[in-house]
Amino acid sequence: MDEPKHKLLLFERQPIRMEWDEAAEKWWFSIADVCAVLTDSADGRKYWSVLKTRLKKEGCELTTICSQLKMQAADGKFYKTDVADTEQILRLIQSIPSKAELIFTALAELSTRQIAESERATGYTENAVASKKGGKVAKNARKDLESKTGKSVVTGENFLPPHSGKKKLKK
Repeated sequence: MDEPKHKLLLFERQPIRMEWDEAAEKWWFSIADVCAVLTDSADGRKYWSVLKTRLKKEGCELTTICSQLKMQAADGKFYKTDVADTEQILRLIQSIPSKAELIFTALAELSTRQIAESERATGYTENAVASKKGGKVAKNARKDLESKTGKSVVTGENFLPPHSGKKKLKK
């Protein structure tokens, strides 16, 4: 029996639209649907739009990551939808931070802001020092969580190596 061309995969009760490409013998997945599932977002299209902008700024060529296919929407009509195959989806998943990473990032930002305010940091150097201190607060919290749970927050599945073209701050 032939595989249906269009399919709906339910992941944690959320739909992911898929389409079988007979010629390439692979599945294409709606990127917006995958983003919605991974982020618990009500609007995966909006999350994907923001992620696309970020990836473009980092120098990523989106034409090598995604394509467009007409897929059926909730209203029953077919619209052009950004899609990616399995390999490309796995690469994109690395760009979506886990909930734990988001919490530690928020902790680092809050700590940095509070340290900068308490030290009355006004210039670049003072703010850079406050930023390092705030980052250390989040790092220590992450390491403490990892030691208590025995699980790493940052893994190969959720970590995207830094862009090689980034410049580092001088000490």
